[in-house]
Order: sequence, then C-alpha cells, then structure tokens
Amino acid sequence: MTTVLRVPRIRRLAEANRVEFGPLAFYHPLVADGDTPVRTGIQTSAPGYVAPLHWHPYVELLFIIEGEAEVWLQGGEAEPAHLVAGDCVALPADIPHGFRTVGDKPMRLLGIHANPDRVVHYLDRRTDASGYPVLDSDLRPVAPA
Repeated sequence: MTTVLRVPRIRRLAEANRVEFGPLAFYHPLVADGDTPVRTGIQTSAPGYVAPLHWHPYVELLFIIEGEAEVWLQGGEAEPAHLVAGDCVALPADIPHGFRTVGDKPMRLLGIHANPDRVVHYLDRRTDASGYPVLDSDLRPVAPA
C-alpha cells in the first residue's frame, strides 16, 4: 500500500525520543511513525563506536552529517569505505553490513530506511519489536537466546 501525504510531516530533533544503542551511541527517530514509505533518524556515535554486523530487508542510506566513519559489507571488514561529512552510502538489502566512528571526534549520521518500519537483524545480539538492540542495565547488548 502506498502512503499519500496530505500535509507536511515536521519532526524536530530537539523533540525526538532518545534511544540508547549502547555506551557509545544513541539514536533519535525522526520520521518514524510507520505511516510514511521511509523511516529516518539521527545517530550520534562517540569515538570507538562500532555498529556490529546487521542487515535489513530493504535498502538503507547513511548520510554523514559530521565526523568520519568507515563502512563495510560482510567479508569486506579489512577494506572498509571511508566516509566524511557530506558523504552518503547506500547499503543493499539483505546483506550484513557494519560501520564505525573513525578518529577522535563524534560522528553523526542521518539514517534513511527505505521502509515504513525499522527492521534490523543483528548477527550477535537481540533486538526489540522496534528493531533496536536489547541492552542490559549497563547499556551492554544482550546476546541472542
């Protein structure tokens, strides 16, 4: 079913919920209510953050707003692509990928999921119904059952 917007959808970063991704990263969902054909959000990651291998059943775009990152597809960890502010990468559907913050400054990115709902399959951790990692009380990922 195609969603037709009849009014503009304005989402403000300052008003967005904060979702913890662990001790080094957090996410603010923006257009993320499930009734638009895409889902967006801003992720902020400290130096040392690594997004573990995961995949989506749709294309994901990452636009680097500030800082630097490296991104790779499964099997390409040894030769990641280097991204700087202003760069965008399109990650193919159904292929595990990862990324990490590079350097000594935080990295912020705009993530665009080509799907109305967030669907994430991590290879090494559990996710909740919204596709976010399940964390323990110390903000550490919970391994799959």
